[in-house]
Amino acid sequence: MMKTLQVSLADRSYPIYIGDGLLAQAELLEKHIKGTEVLVVTNTTIAPLYLEKVLESLSVYNCRSVILPDGEQFKNLEVLNQIFDALLEAKFSRKVTLIALGGGVIGDMTGFAAASYQRGVPFIQIPTTLLSQVDSSVGGKTAVNHALGKNMIGAFYQPQCVIADTLTLNTLEDSQLASGLAEVIKYGLINDADFFTWLENNMSALLARDQVVLAEAIERSCQDKADIVAQDELEQGVRALLNLGHTFGHAIETGMGYGNFLHGEGVAVGMLMAADLSCRMGWMTEDQVERIKRLLIAAKLPTTVPEGMTAEQFMSLMSVDKKVQDGQIRLVLMKGIGQAVISDDYSKASLADTLADFQS
Repeated sequence: MMKTLQVSLADRSYPIYIGDGLLAQAELLEKHIKGTEVLVVTNTTIAPLYLEKVLESLSVYNCRSVILPDGEQFKNLEVLNQIFDALLEAKFSRKVTLIALGGGVIGDMTGFAAASYQRGVPFIQIPTTLLSQVDSSVGGKTAVNHALGKNMIGAFYQPQCVIADTLTLNTLEDSQLASGLAEVIKYGLINDADFFTWLENNMSALLARDQVVLAEAIERSCQDKADIVAQDELEQGVRALLNLGHTFGHAIETGMGYGNFLHGEGVAVGMLMAADLSCRMGWMTEDQVERIKRLLIAAKLPTTVPEGMTAEQFMSLMSVDKKVQDGQIRLVLMKGIGQAVISDDYSKASLADTLADFQS
C-alpha cells in the first residue's frame, strides 16, 4: 500500500511516495521524467542490488548509469566530477533527468550535480537507506564535503519527487538502520513529543524491520520535515531546527575522518550533548536527558564521543558550521522533549562543561 505526502513549495512542490515494491512501478518514474534522457547515479553497494530493476523501468528512455564508490569519504568534488563526465560523454542536454539511487551521499551528490549541470536539470530521489528516506532525500539540500567541513559546498535544489521503497531497507546493514533511526528520533525531539513516545513503544519493531511500523515512522518523519521545509525552504529561520545534534555530530564526523563514524551515529551523540547542555541551562530535567539516552541505546546508537576527540578539537570544528554567525556558534538546544530552539544565548562555561564531560 502506497502513501503519498506533498512538500508544498509553490511551483517547486513535489510528492513523496512511501511503500513497499515501488521500484517495480515504472509509472511512478515516468510521470516525473519530462524528456527522453536519463542518467542513474548509484554506488558499488547498491548497483548489484537494485540498478537492474530501475533500468528495466526506464527501458523506453535513452538511459545511462554511473556507479560511484560507496562511502562518506567519497562525497567530494573529485568524485562528483564522475557524474559530469558521464553526462558529457553521453552528450546529454538540459532535458536530461538525473536519478539518485542510493543513500544520503548519492542523493546529495546527484542533487548537486543536477543543480550545476547546464545550470540546472531535473532529478529524482530514490533513497535506499532509512536515513535518506526520512531526511536527506527530502527538502532539497545538496552538497559535497570539504576536508575542513561537512556539506560546506552545495546548493538548495528540489527534486521532482521522492520514491521511498521500504523493501530496500531489508538489505540494509544493522549499523546503517540504526544510523537512520537517529534522524527519526530527531523529529520527536524537535517538535513532536507524541512521536517520541511512539518511538519508545515501537523501537523493537523498527529494529526487526516490521514493514508497517517502518512505513509509519518514515511517513511521520517526512511529514514533520515537509512541514518545516514548507515554512523555510532556504534555512533562514525555523528550518535550522532540523540540525538538532548536527553541529556536534558533524564535528565528530569531520574529526574522525569521513566514513569512520556514521552520520546518524554522530547525530545521536550530538543530540545527547545538546540535551546535556540544555539541562545545564535549566531548560530540561535530568530525567528527560536520561529518557533520550535510553531511546538512543534501545536504537543501538552510541551515546559517547569517540576516543581521541578533545574539547579543543570540537570547538575548532564547530566554528566551521553553516549556523555560525559573526563568529558566534548557534546551537539547536531543547526546552523539553519536542521543544527544540535555536540559540546563541547559552553559557559558554556550560558548553565547555558538556564538551569536557563527553570526552572519553
